[in-house]
Amino acid sequence: MRSVATRERRGAGGPATRGRGSRPAAEAPEARRERARRAIDRLERAMPDVRIALHFGSDIELLVSVILSAQCTDARVNEATPALFAAFPSAAAYARSRPEDLWPYIRRLGLFRNKARSIVAAMQAIEREHQGRVPRTREGLEALRGVGRKTAGVVLVHLGAGHAFPVDTHVGRVARRLGFTRATDPDEVEEDLRALLPEARWAIAHQLMVWHGRRACQARKPRCETCPIAHLCPRVGVTGTPSPPRKA
Repeated sequence: MRSVATRERRGAGGPATRGRGSRPAAEAPEARRERARRAIDRLERAMPDVRIALHFGSDIELLVSVILSAQCTDARVNEATPALFAAFPSAAAYARSRPEDLWPYIRRLGLFRNKARSIVAAMQAIEREHQGRVPRTREGLEALRGVGRKTAGVVLVHLGAGHAFPVDTHVGRVARRLGFTRATDPDEVEEDLRALLPEARWAIAHQLMVWHGRRACQARKPRCETCPIAHLCPRVGVTGTPSPPRKA
């Protein structure tokens, strides 16, 4: 993976493809960090109450919800999980079940067979190796079936167990349009974003970028004219939208 220094020399955080109204491609690393800080501060003022959209009441429910949310909307996951959580109230309950026992509860979710296998296998490992509790380290989480880097990061952030900057499709899209990264690989996007903000801001920045991507910086029709950070955004790759207002 490229080092931060290498990316900064190459201007990895600057625009690769300029949208209308974009700033020059060359941007000093310190200027990019300041712009990132200002963007996150402005989003936090615009959305002071953002939180994860998934509904959960325990570390086990959080992990299950995040696994189920892969290639599926949070709203649909939230429709399925109340009955699932009632039927399987603990890691032990999942661990002694067969994957097909979960099917009736999650059948409407994408890839439900694979997700059921992952959940049962993960809970068996949690029972066997972690005394029925979700691991509080990235290494422990990523050792579980069905848990990759993004899932582990989301779980760590919302358990308050570690610093991470999980990158989903929304975070990646917003980061590229803001000129904070040129990368498309989520791990490289995360590395670029972590270099721009203090560690203590990673969790809230992740959540703010997710919600900004859902509410304003949408894939097909970004709402640049009402975007709270339009004056900080070069709109990399965005075409066919009105020029945003410029603010001080």
